[in-house]
Amino acid sequence: MTDSATQDQGRLLAQARVVIIGGGAVGVSCAYHIARAGWDVVLLEKNQLTAGSTWHAAGNCPSFSTSWAVMNMQRYSLQLYRRLAAEVDYPMNYHVTGSIRLGHSRARMMEFERARGMGQYQGMSLEMLQVSDLKDRYPFLETHDLAGALYDPDDGDIDPAQLTQALAKGARMAGARIERFCGATGIRREGDDWIVETEKGEIRCEQVVNAAGYYAQRVGAWFVPYGGRTVPMAVMSHQYFLTEPIPELEAWSKDNGKLPLLRDVDSSYYLRQEKYGLNLGPYERNCRAHWVTPDDPMPEDFSFQLYPDDLDRLEWYIEDAMARVPILGQAGVGRVINGPIPYAPDGLPLLGPMPGVPNAYEACVFTFGITQAGGAGKVLAEWVTEGRTEWDMWSCDPRRYTGYTDPDYCLAKAMETYGHEYAMHFPRHRWPAAPDRRLSPLHERLSAAGAQFAPYNGWERATWFAHPDDDTSDAATETWERDGPWQPRVREECEAVRDGCGVLEICGFTRLMVSGPGARAWVDSLTASRLPAEKRVGLLYFTDDRGRILTEMTALNYGPDQVGLITAAVAQWHDRDLLTNGAPEGVTVEDLSDAADCLLVTGPKAREVLDQISDADLSLPWLSVQHDATVAGKACALLRVAYAGELGWEIHCDPDDAPAIWGALTVAGAKPFGMFALDSLRIEKGYRTWKGDLSSDYTLLEAGLDRFIDLSKSDFPGKAALVAQAEAGVAKRFAPLIVAAEGCDALVMATVWQDGEVVGEVTSSAWGYRVGASVALAMLRADLAAPGTEVEVDIFGRRCKARVQSDAPLWDPKNERIRA
Repeated sequence: MTDSATQDQGRLLAQARVVIIGGGAVGVSCAYHIARAGWDVVLLEKNQLTAGSTWHAAGNCPSFSTSWAVMNMQRYSLQLYRRLAAEVDYPMNYHVTGSIRLGHSRARMMEFERARGMGQYQGMSLEMLQVSDLKDRYPFLETHDLAGALYDPDDGDIDPAQLTQALAKGARMAGARIERFCGATGIRREGDDWIVETEKGEIRCEQVVNAAGYYAQRVGAWFVPYGGRTVPMAVMSHQYFLTEPIPELEAWSKDNGKLPLLRDVDSSYYLRQEKYGLNLGPYERNCRAHWVTPDDPMPEDFSFQLYPDDLDRLEWYIEDAMARVPILGQAGVGRVINGPIPYAPDGLPLLGPMPGVPNAYEACVFTFGITQAGGAGKVLAEWVTEGRTEWDMWSCDPRRYTGYTDPDYCLAKAMETYGHEYAMHFPRHRWPAAPDRRLSPLHERLSAAGAQFAPYNGWERATWFAHPDDDTSDAATETWERDGPWQPRVREECEAVRDGCGVLEICGFTRLMVSGPGARAWVDSLTASRLPAEKRVGLLYFTDDRGRILTEMTALNYGPDQVGLITAAVAQWHDRDLLTNGAPEGVTVEDLSDAADCLLVTGPKAREVLDQISDADLSLPWLSVQHDATVAGKACALLRVAYAGELGWEIHCDPDDAPAIWGALTVAGAKPFGMFALDSLRIEKGYRTWKGDLSSDYTLLEAGLDRFIDLSKSDFPGKAALVAQAEAGVAKRFAPLIVAAEGCDALVMATVWQDGEVVGEVTSSAWGYRVGASVALAMLRADLAAPGTEVEVDIFGRRCKARVQSDAPLWDPKNERIRA
């Protein structure tokens, strides 16, 4: 179909199935993929395509990531770009030069080894390089201070405008309509349809996509009256410059071709050959955000515009790059590009359902939009046309952020993330910007007791309790090693839970009350599991139509017209939307997450401790509920459950009563413990965690949760798929491993090997202080999940022997301690 350049005299299409707002590389890729799925789609762009961040993007195309979802997305993009020009008959300047990622330290080389292992699993050929290899790959490189490098043969650069136009041509060939110079000006809801208002009229559609780049927050504001929120983002200034031609480089290139793209990630810049010059792009610590103060307002239109040059703030990076590649200093600066790039607080895009808004999606706030555009279009098209995605994409899901992301938070985190764009993400390190967004009334008491904190959906939870002389600096946590200042304290905390009684505040649980006529029937229709009886508590699992895991919730059955659900803190908006979307008339979902706090009291002496300060019936069995108990004279509910795998109760109380209850518990003998200890304890029990062991990459059967599936129910989402899979057999299966790890435990997505072949992946791991071993929860090829099978786990490039255990708790396999 022709684009709007030939339609400007005509009338805007009155109706479409999907409308996309924004014509950058990501928005056009969404149109390309939706149209190829056979759906009617219109894309609106207020200027020419690419007018936002796309036109001035550097166009680098890495596949490297330590996020499994992002690596998948980027890998798909690069595969698409290799065939796209021929597919749509549109020429593109796409140079697959490979890249060299320099490492200055052992820790950085360990990160590279981790990424290499993940890449191998996805079929990529990442290669570790020694320092002695580097001059052969990059003859102009000085190798001082280096420990080695990672080589990615699939990396390179592409012309962003040509890429966008090629995707646009492919979209039109598939039936999409692209309206240029037709800006959206607002939206409204009429029945189940969206009305998108534009400068040329209105379009009625079923679904709408916000792909507005650095204007995404303005577009997002239109959806606030319909359940939306302020889009969590800030706009950063990213600056790179192109040198004039360098004679020495020109002479070399005529004989050898183009240099690999170079990234000095510890110095925080990329350096790329551009014709016979170089392109230097730092991510500077002394970075700058724009359009955040009254004296720097966001313009109504910034199409094809740049910020003023500001090379002074790049001085250190320029000098460092010239020392690394001296020919950089042989030519003057030819051109400076200083343009806006949107940043979410964690630097990952917003890609998926718009929180709280039906039939609305986001594909925006892309920091690396060129290399991710292809994969983003695929993912967004799957959300729109199928309601789910091939890969679990939670790391990019817009619902991962909830109400704590005010503008100050977004700005502070965006600046921190930009300035540490290439930073390593160590398992015990907490990025310090914008702390204390959500504090429980118990926070000061915990802090005085030595608690070190980390955010969970903005809530500050204790991770471990330090002694006065322990090193609690940021630097102490910048390690991949298991040992650190926390290690002896976590051991003590686990031992206290094993031998005595521990207490842990778990503030921020998501609490959703489903009420109204037929509330229980509505929840029951959504879950594969059986709801518990009244005064009992039980786990519910929710799946998509493939039987893959959407979420896990703890259910409290209050009768036919009311069900209480407790779920992970970070699942707050995800699970709210799951329960709300399609709810029958009269059924409501109320978010009560702020109305209660939770204290976990657990260990073989938990009954003895609670008996001193509570009137509750502590003889009631495992999974029982008491709604009218008191602890330390405060009204509360007691749930006889314990994620630590010991005798225990969760105390759910008014947040203001938590300090008094916690104080009474500690006086009665309970020792405070933190989330690091809880993670170790739950892994020893084989308890799964959401978006780690429980993700939409796995079905309930693959995850070994057969006992939670009630196939006697008439129907539920995914039942047919699970029945079929049960008959055919699963291809992979959950299995606990005991790993002969050395100084480091396996990280998420560490690969599992047998006979030189990848046969699975680790989903979570920790040292088990009760069993005295490194324990990994893994997904293995089904024929290898038998107890006693020997495999190997790749931990930072070292193959560590491991043995498959039975799919039962490693600690207290008969659950005798829990039921005591």
